[in-house]
Parts: sequence; C-alpha cells; structure tokens
Amino acid sequence: MLGKSLIAAVTLMVITLTSGNAQNTRPISVESWVTNPDRSALFQKQTDSVFFKTGGSGSRGGGSAIIIDEVQQFQEIDGFGYAITGGSAELLMKMSNSARTSVLQEIFAVTDKNIGASYIRLSIGSSDLNSFVFSYDDMKENETDPDLKNFSLSQDLKDVVPVMKEIIAINPGIKILGSPWSAPAWMKTNNNIRGGALKKECYDIYARYLVKYIQAIKKQGITIDAVTVQNEPLNSKNTPSMQWFWSEEADFIKNNLGPAFVKEGLKTKIILFDHNLDRIDYPLSILNDPDVSKYTDGTGFHHYGGDMGAMSIIHLARPDKNIYFTEQMVVERPGDKNINISDQVKRLIIGTTRNWSKNVILWNLAADPKNDPHTDNGGCSMCQGAITIDGDMISRNIAYYTVAHASKFVRPGSVRIASTFQGDKSVSLTEDEERPGIKRATVVESTPVLPNVAFRTPDGKIVIIVVNDTWSVNSFRIQFRGMTAGLKLSPGAVGTYIWNSNN
Repeated sequence: MLGKSLIAAVTLMVITLTSGNAQNTRPISVESWVTNPDRSALFQKQTDSVFFKTGGSGSRGGGSAIIIDEVQQFQEIDGFGYAITGGSAELLMKMSNSARTSVLQEIFAVTDKNIGASYIRLSIGSSDLNSFVFSYDDMKENETDPDLKNFSLSQDLKDVVPVMKEIIAINPGIKILGSPWSAPAWMKTNNNIRGGALKKECYDIYARYLVKYIQAIKKQGITIDAVTVQNEPLNSKNTPSMQWFWSEEADFIKNNLGPAFVKEGLKTKIILFDHNLDRIDYPLSILNDPDVSKYTDGTGFHHYGGDMGAMSIIHLARPDKNIYFTEQMVVERPGDKNINISDQVKRLIIGTTRNWSKNVILWNLAADPKNDPHTDNGGCSMCQGAITIDGDMISRNIAYYTVAHASKFVRPGSVRIASTFQGDKSVSLTEDEERPGIKRATVVESTPVLPNVAFRTPDGKIVIIVVNDTWSVNSFRIQFRGMTAGLKLSPGAVGTYIWNSNN
C-alpha cells in the first residue's frame, strides 16, 4: 500500500521539521478509552494524564512507535453500527417507553455518555431474524399482483418504523442501508420465500417493488441512503433467501433497477453482492460491464468466509468504487468472565477500515436471552444481539463494545489517515554509544507495532484504535508531529485514543 512506501520518508521529515518548534505549542493531552479482557474496564475512560512530549519516548514505555502521518489520507468514513432487524424492533417495542428511549439514547445519541452508533441496516421485508416471514406484497397461492396494488408497509409500521423514527429524532444524520432477503414468493421460480430465484418476467416488477419501498418508507421520514440488491445471493439456506448468480444481478441492475431509480429520481445508492470475501469474482464480474457499473456505488461484504485483504484487491482493481462492510455476527457466551475484544476489534474495525471499507455494520442490534426471535427452518438460532433485551432489562454484549470503540469518536465524515502498521518501514533516531550528543537515524525494515488504525475527524481530532494482541502488558508509543506519547495496554485489551490536532 502507499503508506508502506512513504511513511519512513515522511516520518523523518516530520522529526526534522517539527521537533524544533513543538515546544512552543501547548501540551497535547491524550484521552484514553479502554476495554480489558477480564471486564475490569468495558469501554471505560481512563483517568491517567498522558501528554505528547518532544524527544524521548513520552510519558511511559519504549519500543517502536506507531507513527501518525496525517498527510496521507484514504477513504472517508460513513459510520459504524448495527442491523435493526424486525426481531430487534419487536423486542424494543415491547419495552416500556422510558426503557426503550433510554437504551436508544445510549446507543445512538452523540453525547459524552453514549456510543453514537451512526449506521443502520434494515431488512427490506423480513429477514431470518423476524419471528415470521412476510413481504410487502404477499398474495394467496396462485395469485399475483404485477401492478403492486397490494403493496403495504403494514408490518413495519408496527415495529421497525416507530423504532426508526425514535432513532432519527435522536440522531437525524444517521445513514441507513436497506437489504432484501427475498422477493415476494409469487415472483419466484419456486413460489417459496426460501431459496429459488427471481422469475425473469418479474425483474421489472421487483425493481418497481424496491422503488416503492424506498418511496413508502421515505414518507415515514426514513431516508434509505443505499440498498444492496440481495443479502447473501449465494446462500439459499436461510428463511427467507433468494439466489442470484452474478450475471443475473448484472442483468437486473442494468436493465431494471438502475433505470427504475433514474426514472423516479432516486438518489439511493446501489451496492453489489452483500456476501462473503471469498468471492470477489462476483462483484468484479459485474463491474466489468460499464453499462452496469454506471448505476452502482460499490460492493458490500460479510466475513463468514475469505480474507479482509480481498477488499483491498477490489479497491486495487476498481478504485472508483466504494467498499462497505455490511454484516458480521459476533457472539460470546452469556456470563463469560472474559471478553475476547481484541480479536474482534482487530478483525472488524482495524481489518475492515485498513482495507478501504467506509463503514462497519454488525449483526444484529438486539435479541432476547434465547437469541429469539428468528424464523423457523433457516433462521439464525445463535445470533446474539449487541444487546440482550429481557423485558425492560438490557445487557451489553461483545458486539456493543466492538462498535463502541470506533463509533463514539470516529464520526461520519472522518478520514482514515496513515499510521505505522506491522511490516511497515519506519525510522529510529538514537544516540551514538561512543559519542554522546551524536544522533543516528536507522531505518527499521519491518516495524513491530501493535495492530492499529487512525482517523482524522471533521472537527480536527485524531483518533487511533490500538489492539494488544500479545500475551504481555505492552508499552507502546504514538508519534505525532515529531512528539511522542507513551501508553500501556494489558494483554488482549483494546484502547481508543483521542487528541486535538488543532492545538
């Protein structure tokens, strides 16, 4: 990547140009939020005072520095959040008004006391985490509705819409992705909500169906920023589900969905694929046709298969298209004394954003203590929510804290910036052993730093998320504009560090 080839040169320049005048600026303090694997701190603000200092290794620790290079900028971030499934909304609506408002404020409000989730995924119709299956145009057996006269949001009006209205009142700028699990059964080759494919003669009808959804929910005050064509188009085992081969999805976008959006003046983005990282041939094949590519904004991925680096391959092939991380289930055993936070943040926050994703959406917001509700015969029985709802009581699970480490401070509009990563070159400045006062600069060919990712926010703050994936307490340094700050993380811990770059 670009950062690997340039960060050493830029670092040396920053040391030379800034260290001389850094003492003339006000001390820059570092705010720290930490989660420890023994749960002694769960996304908790630390009371230690840490400052950037010129020279030396900072207030604590030594070792290789994580060097922040704000000159190098990468993708803009849209946000971090969760899927609000029909099941999540159903559980939230069963809470008392005050309890529901309290938990929604905690998750979505942008204040000091809350985690500020900034991205939501909605299912278009039911997903496998609804208590039953439905579409917005269900018909009796052997009946069809090609003019969509029977179209209705009636089921969503009972739970998803009121929950979303409350969230939007809390966070009006939240981005929303819509994803269908299946077309209505009467449009499908097997006349079943599970499996099968969209009938060719129903391509135009289904495009109009998706348009009607976007327009109908907009009337409820809910703006759909983007849609994927199909959740997991290569998985026919869920209830609901629907299969699309890449050539079929390309045909549908090119001749039906794209033109329908243009005709209706919709600004909603179209996102391809919405499935695993082991099949990047699927979106690349679709994007190879310029008449399809012109309608699409980018590609969505899950990580139930494949490697995060596949997103960088997509970016290399098509840097003109965006990348989104649209789903991942993260679970832990209820009552476990430990929380495996480091692995999940390393994979789902650092791994995704370092590989060009503009967002991270985890699956899903809420379930009950039995991981209900979900559909029978293909619903997910192990899909734990970011929160567990038991009446008016809630408990926070690993997905909650994974997102919190990014969502609270890496606000929409933030930009990923360069920071030294494992394997990058860097520069070490040391004193000559025989001649005190003589400095030596040494190029470190493969810098042994902790996994991390850094951002610059719209209000000028720098945010870096660091994971200690070692077995020992790790002292590390962050270098910024020639100054260093020393920090510590326990084994398996995660830290989010914030400072104002405008000082």
